[in-house]
Amino acid sequence: MVEEEKVVDVDGNEGGGGVGSESHWWWGMASAAQLGWGIVSLRRGYTGHSNLMPFKAFTVASLFVGSAASASVASLHASGIHKVEDLMEVGANIRTGLGIRPRTREE
Repeated sequence: MVEEEKVVDVDGNEGGGGVGSESHWWWGMASAAQLGWGIVSLRRGYTGHSNLMPFKAFTVASLFVGSAASASVASLHASGIHKVEDLMEVGANIRTGLGIRPRTREE
């Protein structure tokens, strides 16, 4: 008898629990919100004491970096890549399509 493989998400919940192919919408919304907040903060400029200027610059930069990270996760989830093995398989398929020899593993 063949046992079915259990699907376990990042949080350890079995069955996915809503964290499947539909989770990319949440990541996309988070990315858009962070990007919008970053742009508004950048356009508003700095008001306040000059000693806090580096904190404001770091905060705005963090919003842009977080937005890029969220957008990356959203695109990976939307394309069906959920594990590192999936990404490695896509890379191998791209290399094969380009006619490049597969990489050898040194284990």
